[in-house]
Amino acid sequence: MRRWRGALVAALLLQSAPLLAETPPPLTNSRYDEDYRYLLDPAAGSGAFWERFKAIPLTPGGTVSLSTGLEARLRGEAVRNSGWGQDEPRNDSYGLWRLLPYADLRAGPALRVFGQLIMAGSAGKLGPEGAPDVDRADLLQGFADLSVPLGDAQGTLRAGRQMLAYGSERLISLRYGANVPRAFDAVTGIATAGPWRVDGFLGRPVRAAPDLFDDRRDGGHSTWGLYATRGAGSGRGTGLGAYYIGYGNRAASFEGGQGREERHTLGTRLFGKADGWDWNWEAMLQTGRIDGETIAAWSVASDTGHRWENVPLRPRLGLKANIASGDRDPGDGRLGTFNPLFPRAKYFGELTPVGPLNLMNLHPSVDVALSDDFSLSASAIAYWRMSLEDGVYDLSGTLLRSGAGSRSRYIGTQGELVLSYAAGRTVEGLLSYSLFRPGSFLQDAGPAKTIHFVGMEAVFKF
Repeated sequence: MRRWRGALVAALLLQSAPLLAETPPPLTNSRYDEDYRYLLDPAAGSGAFWERFKAIPLTPGGTVSLSTGLEARLRGEAVRNSGWGQDEPRNDSYGLWRLLPYADLRAGPALRVFGQLIMAGSAGKLGPEGAPDVDRADLLQGFADLSVPLGDAQGTLRAGRQMLAYGSERLISLRYGANVPRAFDAVTGIATAGPWRVDGFLGRPVRAAPDLFDDRRDGGHSTWGLYATRGAGSGRGTGLGAYYIGYGNRAASFEGGQGREERHTLGTRLFGKADGWDWNWEAMLQTGRIDGETIAAWSVASDTGHRWENVPLRPRLGLKANIASGDRDPGDGRLGTFNPLFPRAKYFGELTPVGPLNLMNLHPSVDVALSDDFSLSASAIAYWRMSLEDGVYDLSGTLLRSGAGSRSRYIGTQGELVLSYAAGRTVEGLLSYSLFRPGSFLQDAGPAKTIHFVGMEAVFKF
């Protein structure tokens, strides 16, 4: 009798949790790397609510299928002494919202059309509205894929409006943290073979505009390149990336030079994890021309940490260190200022008033897991100028303070606390507080009040 009772319980458990349920692909910021066609097999699902929106068969057998999804984000920000008291308005608090619905149509293994809209806005902001905060409705992504086998490899040709991100997103990024992400009108070729992937790309960034369907290709900027990467594996090991990125700007401006810029970046990246350690190291060299002058710039960036998995709170201690060259002599006919091209938003944290140009910093941090859903991180960042002959820039490369008025190297120190929440696949949020205390250079070069920043965010995604 007990044997029959056990068999009945086991049968009920198998009925409520499908034995063949597969692990879904991780949610990504770009969304187009997610493939849900495994759900064409009804036995592969887990019963999650979002599965009904994925891999909807449009033909018998599901040769043609449609997957849909959505991201909804609400964010609140409050800042005091923006720009160290230089910006107007100096103090502001406001809300930001965005909706990112998408549809992914696949026809067999070869053909695909992907589209994603953006609807984004702000509420209560005293400062001017515009990108990257407001884009009332527009096409964020819209491209077609043609995929073919290349011997033992797989090749994909992609054309249209698309978000691009490579490596650590130090040079080509989605700008995902901003309310309006960055897209490119581009042609991309992708080849994959085992752990290797090689991308070639040619395109122009899209200039986001606040009104309805008025985003346009930015004719003043262009980029092209090759990016090769070998993954680190799912458990442990070292991954490798190597790349060339070309960049053009018809109206570049640095303290050491202005004019038409053509810049070439060669870089390599090592990343991976083993025995509790994780690392992400990158080195970049830049050359080219700007208004007849030679460009000779470089940058080195590192992120190294160790997590104790078997200790309460699973703490991770980390240290980031970055150096980005600056111009040593504005009159020598050679520009030494590093250009981060299209960097990620929130480059150094929730508050990022300075960008990786003419910069050195040290960034220690500690992260702890308060529970399965909550984590807390604390960090401090000290910033210095690399060259005393060059100034301080923001993330977009705009000169904030000229280097001519001070011989001090120390820019300032930033502190940050971030409480993060993640519930399953679909809901996440954060609460952050940051401050930036100006150092002697900022005190010499203009207003120098301490910046205070509070951010709150809730995201629903499927």
